[in-house]
Amino acid sequence: MSAGKHCSPLGKMAKIKNYLYLGGLAAAKMEDLLKENGITCVISAALESPELAYESITCIRIKLEDNPTCNIGIYFDLVADKIEKVQREGGKVLVHCIAGVSRSATLVLAYLMKYQKMKLIDAHAYVKQKRPLVRPNAGFWKYLVEYEKKLFQKNSISMVESKFGLIPNIYKDETNNLVW
Repeated sequence: MSAGKHCSPLGKMAKIKNYLYLGGLAAAKMEDLLKENGITCVISAALESPELAYESITCIRIKLEDNPTCNIGIYFDLVADKIEKVQREGGKVLVHCIAGVSRSATLVLAYLMKYQKMKLIDAHAYVKQKRPLVRPNAGFWKYLVEYEKKLFQKNSISMVESKFGLIPNIYKDETNNLVW
């Protein structure tokens, strides 16, 4: 039985594509689990993540804060291009942050839009089906919406006003029911 089966959902890796996984720091720390799944490249997207070094796995570190003011958008092409390059070379990638919910999920969504030609709304539904706890912060959504517009000249998701500030319209109904 693999180590990934004994931890919380936050610690597990979600298989997004045959060559692309999404997870948190706990999964990234389990080198046996990475090797078992054929991971050849780890993209760490967390400022507070410790330096991870593996015997035979490439590690790329992008120091991002899970903060709505962080400009994650400047990394979309860099990360998407790297994922695609690893995939074309027959490798597999794990993109992780601390929880595998916001930063890493955002980068995976950008990849799916750029290389799988998925609309943002479809990419989000697809990733959420594989890893239900995904929830990019509102600032990251803003960058995703801008990126979708840049890629496709139109948007499938828009940012709307709520009692919590700007949020993606797909969260509008659930925030209406929250008491603040």
